[in-house]
Parts: sequence; C-alpha cells; structure tokens
Amino acid sequence: MSTVSKSDVEAKKIIFSQKQTSALCYDNDMKINWFPGHMNKAQKEIRKTVPKCSLIIEVLDARIPFSSENPLVAGLRGDTPTIKVLNKSDLADPKVTAMWIERLNSLEGVTAVDIQGNIPGQAKSLLQLGIRQLPKDRSKEKPITTMILGIPNVGKSTIINTLAGRKIAKTGNIPAVTKQQQRIRIDHNVVLLDTPGFLWPRLHPHSCGLKLAVSGAIKDAVTEFEDLAFWAIRYLADNYPNELMSRYNLEGLPDTEMEILEAIAGKRGCLGRRGVLNLNKVSQVVVLDYRQSKMGHLSLETPAQVDYELAHAPPDESAKERRKRKKLKRR
Repeated sequence: MSTVSKSDVEAKKIIFSQKQTSALCYDNDMKINWFPGHMNKAQKEIRKTVPKCSLIIEVLDARIPFSSENPLVAGLRGDTPTIKVLNKSDLADPKVTAMWIERLNSLEGVTAVDIQGNIPGQAKSLLQLGIRQLPKDRSKEKPITTMILGIPNVGKSTIINTLAGRKIAKTGNIPAVTKQQQRIRIDHNVVLLDTPGFLWPRLHPHSCGLKLAVSGAIKDAVTEFEDLAFWAIRYLADNYPNELMSRYNLEGLPDTEMEILEAIAGKRGCLGRRGVLNLNKVSQVVVLDYRQSKMGHLSLETPAQVDYELAHAPPDESAKERRKRKKLKRR
C-alpha cells in the first residue's frame, strides 16, 4: 500500500480513537471470522471420528491458549482422555504459560503440558504421557487410535513428523496447510489421526479473532494489518511496556495507539514524503515483529483477562440472530 495522505491519517486517528479504551474492549466492527469450506468439512469428519478415539491431543498456541482452544472439543470428547499441548512455548511468557497449565490441569480428564514441538524429546514424550491416561483394563491388542487436532499454523504438523520420525505432514509458516484427514501408524500400537487445522464458525469473544490473527492463525488476506496493529499495540503497551520500548528504542510510550505507531514509524523508516505516516507499513512491522518474537517472549492473554472478557463480552450471536436483532431495533 502506498503512503497515506495526511487527511487519511487524520481520518484513521478519528476512527481508532473510538477503540482506545482498552485492549479488552469489544467492537463489532473489528470482528474476525474465517471459516472456508475445507474447515467445515474437517469439522464434520471430526464429529464422526472422535467417538472412535482412545486419546485426543489438542495442540494450542502457548501465547493464546484460550483463543486457540477449540470449543467443540469439550462437547465432543466425553470421557476420552485429552492432552492439551501448549506448543510454541518458547514464544510465550513463561509466567503466563504456567498459569494456563494450572488452569487446564484442573479440568476433568485433561492433562496440560507446554512444549517446543520442534524439539524431538519433548514431542515424543506426548504419546507416553497419553498412554498413561488410558484405562488400565483396556485391551492391549487393540491399537490406540489418537486424534491430534489444532487451529491452523499452531505447529501440529511439526509435532506429527517428530512423532512419526519421518516427514508425513506438510509444514509451513502459513495457516491451513493440511487440507484433509490423514491416518498415520506411529508404531505397532499407535495410530495417529491427523486432522486439518480448523477454526469455528463464530469466534467468541470478539477479541479471539484478533488474537488469532495477530499470532498468524488467520490468513492475512482476510484481515487488515492496521486493525491488528492497533489491538496489539494497546495490549503490549498495557502489559509489556518495557519490551515494546526496548524493541523500538523509545524513551517512553505516548498515550494513544496512533501516537505509538507514529513513534515506531519514525524509528523504522515508515514515513513517506514530508514525514507522512505509512500506516500499513508500520502496522506490518509491529505484527510481524510480534509473530517472530522479536519483542521477546510475550503472551496475549492470561486466565484472569479471559475471565474478564467472557464476563463482559456481548452475547454470542449468529449472523441470522444479529440481522433479526437489528431489524427489530429499526422498528
């Protein structure tokens, strides 16, 4: 995108000044949903397959354990033992990760661990951990059918390749690489079902979509870098101000998101002619720096923050319900 004019920048300031009360605010204009056809198909296949599984491994992003946790799993798994794997723990705040491990381990039938999926020893320990959760009286002759699932770009394929000891699942630093379910025999006693990474039709609370997009789980083509950067800047300024200042060599943090972005733009060469701000360019710098952990090990949600968001979020509505409500309001 070319450098924006001063009038465009001023217009953006007015728009985003209405969104600056808190990184925990809810704005319907910033709602993000991404649910292409192959994800709908994957969801239906999982519904059919879960009841046949002995074990479930759900891979979460350690930076956003709640937002990357599939709400469908809790309703589908029943009594099936489940391991919640907080992957990419090397990118997250270790203190926050410890809080999430404690929270998830308090759930019935769930064991939570944090790993770096590209470290063979950590990934391979998952199956042994899972086998210890199985009923003692299970048939030793029957293969352990294990479903592994997770959102796009969470590192699931890397873990599968490590478990298998060979490259089976496609990997890539973009979301939605795996498109269809695969059946993988790990050894004579374990069969792994690899499912496509998928999201769910409605992301709730609304901030979940922003966190998923900032972390890279949602394709950039369906989001605006400016929206992501404004949300990320507010959250980081509130929770990790020192890391933000250190990364961009700032002596202090201005009050608003736009002013912080302007300060970063001056440090990162994101100003055009006559010092006009290139908002898209500086927004990309901030979002990509976060994804690549250039600011440090930073998480985007704590258990307490999620509890607050859920308590104050607007009711979850389908598109049909929203249209009906707006129609009634116009009468």
